[in-house]
Amino acid sequence: MTETQQWWRGAAIYQIYPRSFADGDGDGVGDVAGIRARLTHPRDLGVDALWISPWYVSPMADAGYDVADFRDIDPLFGTLSEAEALIREAHAMDLRVIVDMVPNHCSDQHSWFRAALAAGPGSPERARFHFRPGRGDGGELPPNDWPSHFGGPAWHRVMEADGTAGEWYLHLFAPGQPDFNWDNPDVREEFESVLRFWLDRGVDGFRIDVADNLVKDPALPDLASVPEDGPSPVHDQDGVHDIYRSWRRIADSYPGERIFVGELWLSDRERFARYLRPDELHTGFNFPFLQAGFDAGRMRAVIDDTLAAHAPVGAAPTWVLSNHDTTRHVTRYGRADSSYGFDRRRLHGTPVDLELGTRRARAAALLTMALPGCVYVYQGDELGLWEVEDIPEHLIQDPAFHGTAGADPGRDGCRVPLPWEGDGAPFGFSPDGATTGPWLPQPPAWKDHTVAAQTGDPDSTLELYRTALRLRHAEAGLGGGELTWLDAGEDVLAFTRPGGFTCVVNFSERAVDLPEHHELLLASGPLDHGRLPSATAAWLR
Repeated sequence: MTETQQWWRGAAIYQIYPRSFADGDGDGVGDVAGIRARLTHPRDLGVDALWISPWYVSPMADAGYDVADFRDIDPLFGTLSEAEALIREAHAMDLRVIVDMVPNHCSDQHSWFRAALAAGPGSPERARFHFRPGRGDGGELPPNDWPSHFGGPAWHRVMEADGTAGEWYLHLFAPGQPDFNWDNPDVREEFESVLRFWLDRGVDGFRIDVADNLVKDPALPDLASVPEDGPSPVHDQDGVHDIYRSWRRIADSYPGERIFVGELWLSDRERFARYLRPDELHTGFNFPFLQAGFDAGRMRAVIDDTLAAHAPVGAAPTWVLSNHDTTRHVTRYGRADSSYGFDRRRLHGTPVDLELGTRRARAAALLTMALPGCVYVYQGDELGLWEVEDIPEHLIQDPAFHGTAGADPGRDGCRVPLPWEGDGAPFGFSPDGATTGPWLPQPPAWKDHTVAAQTGDPDSTLELYRTALRLRHAEAGLGGGELTWLDAGEDVLAFTRPGGFTCVVNFSERAVDLPEHHELLLASGPLDHGRLPSATAAWLR
């Protein structure tokens, strides 16, 4: 693999959601064998690295984000030796590999948590988690008022060894995901060991799940008692930065620029930037950009805020339009309200103009790839896939759906297995002769969106991504570097990058004139007699 100093500053990184990428053994669930068989796809797409969502041993209460063993691969996905082979094969194709790290919590099947249940109150084993007696006369009430992200209280009461109802443990997510106590030195030492385990196997970095959640206020105060403008006892506690400084020292001790990217849902840009100081994380996901919707003013404001927040700490921004937790942006951009928030239930099932959403999604793709920093592509973005909102309820697996009795539609709609080829399901996702269908049903209309159907079609979304990523590598002014805005009107974003490169995105309802140029490098859709149509982007020289 080619060594490039600070490769991550301008990288294009492709997110693989293992259970939905490719199924190698025919059981209807994607796996490591499927990823290895389809590695040429991200290579030919033109990305620099892969981010692989959790593949660890897990009972799958939350699709693998409930980890029972951080040092092994779940049999559903394959074996550790297969994962090691995948890392070697990716490197041979000049693809780096980033793996998910889930340090906030583990599975209730993890050996540490099973030991904590067996050891009882006051034990060193329970001190690795947040166990507390309940409130009320008989301890029947949760220790505080914290809610779970998946519905209901963030506490679950255990049955003690003598058969009596006992202490409660904290789980900010599903009950099967007990939170670690990061004030405990055992937890810190264990994760430093886990990092080394995977770094020794050649991984090039880690995506850190809910990176701002690890440290809690040790008093565990009720949220109702916290002043509205006071620090959250659950998120973004100052102590979390000591953890990442220790992690950074470990990463820096390995050759080849091993990196961290944090999942940070923080609206305070100054607090966000603290995670990206030179001795902490390399990058953090820029979610306000994903949430902005297809709106020139909101997008420009986010871009300006992002660049301003990153500059003082010398960090590289990230740009992302979709991931495994969010409604696919083809669908979001096809709605009257194209913004995104955690309240998925508010917009789920509302009318979608897929043709409009697709045009906007193609334009937004060129916008993200032209901005300074690194860009993430979620599997299926490059195929123009949309959110599947009619999955039968009995097939939905997301705990967000079940924990809210269906009030939250969950995230499975963006996790439907990829279509590779053919005119009907499983669209090449599983090998020929597989007797089990994909774990989630694929829409019949995806027959026109398979990799095979789009390959070689110059008007396809796949070829647009391939061309854009190739140009992004070829243009010296793209990736890291400066951005200079041009005055192009209220509903048009236009900016230059070094080397005479210009990007123009038309958010208005009418065609607009392009700035003077001598070469059209790429457009997200056909021009209108030389003018840039609505919901279209162009790259110029």
